[in-house]
Amino acid sequence: MSAPERVGRADIALVTLDTLRFDVAAEEMAAGRTPAFAGLFPGGWEERHTPSSFTLGAHLSFLAGFLPTPARPGPHPRPFAARFAGSESTGPDTFVFDERDLPRGLAARGYRTLCVGGVGFFDPATTLGAQLTEGFEEVRFEPAFRVTEPDGLARQLDAIAAHGEGLRPDERRFTLLNVSSLHQPNRHYLEGATRDDRATHAAALRYVDGLVERLVAALRRGPLWLIVCSDHGTAYGEAGYLGHRLGHPVVWTVPYAEAWIP
Repeated sequence: MSAPERVGRADIALVTLDTLRFDVAAEEMAAGRTPAFAGLFPGGWEERHTPSSFTLGAHLSFLAGFLPTPARPGPHPRPFAARFAGSESTGPDTFVFDERDLPRGLAARGYRTLCVGGVGFFDPATTLGAQLTEGFEEVRFEPAFRVTEPDGLARQLDAIAAHGEGLRPDERRFTLLNVSSLHQPNRHYLEGATRDDRATHAAALRYVDGLVERLVAALRRGPLWLIVCSDHGTAYGEAGYLGHRLGHPVVWTVPYAEAWIP
């Protein structure tokens, strides 16, 4: 089913696992340590390239329709695209919108739109956060969702579930959920860890995997088109690099998966 056929027939959710590296995601799934994601995505994680090396740039790109691109020669038509002349990644299976961004494009077709932020870029009280979230009808960002909160994702899911209770059964919803759990600091997910590294990053992913059933339940109000990806990876000492907003392959290479849940 193409994107134009799905729009209007189902709720749509874009879940960004902020900072999740492709190699860590693939290794954890192959080892059987993320069984919920494996059940949701039986084909595994797809290796893709992100349009930006940090959260702000990546999410602004996503909301214009530039999701991570398959890490193989193209062309690769996009599922969503803002209309502009000369686009080579817009095809017959692309949902094309004339509005400023995807939330506004879906709202014009009757969707309620919700952004549940995680990292600080989603704080609407800041200039950058206001810019990133302005297209959404409702924005939820609380201290309990931040990167320093070990159970932040659970609180975010509570907010999504509460929002859904206020919608009519016939209303469709577009949700952007930015999960901050993978982002540094993540050493609190691994007992005895004193610094952030690949092992604590993987432990954070296992925490998220443990909440996947709740995540789907909070998002699903009927048919659901679920897209899960990372916005960028992060370095833990590779070639001397730490963090992201830099040009190392572990930053540019991200996991991506989709599920259609009737």
